[in-house]
Amino acid sequence: MNSTNTLFPLPSTHFLSQPRPSGIASPSSSNSSNSNRVVVDTTTLAAHDFDVDPRTGFMPPHPPIARLGGVGGENGKYGMYEAWEGILDEACAGAFRLGRDIGTETGGREERWRGRVRELPILSITPLLDSEPHLRRAHHVLAWILHFYIHTHESGTEEVRIPPPITLPLLRVSREMHLPPLLTYSDDVLYNWGLNPQNSSLRVLTSFTSTASESHFYLTSARIELIGVRALGLMQDSLDELFVGDDIARTRITGFLGELAGVVGEMEEELGRMYGGCDVAVFYDEIRPWFQGESEEKRWVFEGIEMDPELDSLEYPKELGGPSAGQSSLIHALDIFLGVEHQHHTSDTDPDSTFLSRMQLYMPRHHRNFLSHLREQSRRRSLRAAYNSAVTALKKFRDAHIVLVARYIIGPAARAKGNGEKDREALKGTGGTHLARFLKSVRDNTRDAVIQ
Repeated sequence: MNSTNTLFPLPSTHFLSQPRPSGIASPSSSNSSNSNRVVVDTTTLAAHDFDVDPRTGFMPPHPPIARLGGVGGENGKYGMYEAWEGILDEACAGAFRLGRDIGTETGGREERWRGRVRELPILSITPLLDSEPHLRRAHHVLAWILHFYIHTHESGTEEVRIPPPITLPLLRVSREMHLPPLLTYSDDVLYNWGLNPQNSSLRVLTSFTSTASESHFYLTSARIELIGVRALGLMQDSLDELFVGDDIARTRITGFLGELAGVVGEMEEELGRMYGGCDVAVFYDEIRPWFQGESEEKRWVFEGIEMDPELDSLEYPKELGGPSAGQSSLIHALDIFLGVEHQHHTSDTDPDSTFLSRMQLYMPRHHRNFLSHLREQSRRRSLRAAYNSAVTALKKFRDAHIVLVARYIIGPAARAKGNGEKDREALKGTGGTHLARFLKSVRDNTRDAVIQ
């Protein structure tokens, strides 16, 4: 599927219809070579400046690019990236095993594939710089290759060295997009879907296991994002009325908050449908381990950074947690709008207290800007009953998420421990947080936002 297929036609003023600047410097970069780079303006109220579509929310309004070089294409501007696409195709079709299942075996199909990764040419990302959708696809492809490469190493591997053909383009693309160089929620959910030609239903583009459970896992999150589009509209309507502030506005806001509670309830119902299509054992044993970021047991070493020919040298990545539902901009937006605070438990002994703020580093940069704008615009409501109804609905959604995590992760981990297995990472989220403690904390923080 190519980029011309659209779920909705994009107006000429839409963010994705605009030419992309030649590059975007890192906020921390002070190198003079970046001084003439243009940064997209996201300070206006227009939703498309934040890459938030009124019809699809944080999901793109058209199917993400499914292949950089076009289907089977070797020619044209992006033809050289077929080298990346082809190596990812091999991994997805290879039924690769996790390192823990490979044991100490050498010479297997996974190792032969990694050898081909090391032999890839080091490709320039310059042709991608004028297209945000193509940069998204590049980050998607390279990050999936990275996780296949790392997690197929034989058990006992304490350090994985990532070769320059992956290190250099991934770090360069990540710098342009202000994202960490590994899989994020946007790679797994927001930009990992297409349309089935038969019925236009959603399908998954990339998967580790090619199982129905893995597809259902990603698509459930995607459907929750689409349900949440109405929540974003109700937030905007409420803020518009709050600006007026008269009796009619207060009446309308009360109605909007009641509708918002209903939308969050629908999100909870969709979350509950996870059980019908994602097998617990398949998720815990076969899918979830692929998401893991860097850990004390397995360190990641990015090779070739010193080979970067660009004037401003690449920065070595510091944040390497895996994809997590905590990276959903929709859930953060609900927290901000409803005044749910997660910072007041911050302490030196509880690193998880800043987990949600760290997760914003994994979001597309325009969505981060949207959350900052929403935070500036939102105010605590005096319409107590309607406000509390919306907060209570969000708390119930988080209750449902705790039950889901207990079933898919905590329960299987406890059974594995009972069988004598040891897994220090089992009760940590893929973002590195202590799972049960963190989830209960954000649930309790939501409950505490209720106005007494």
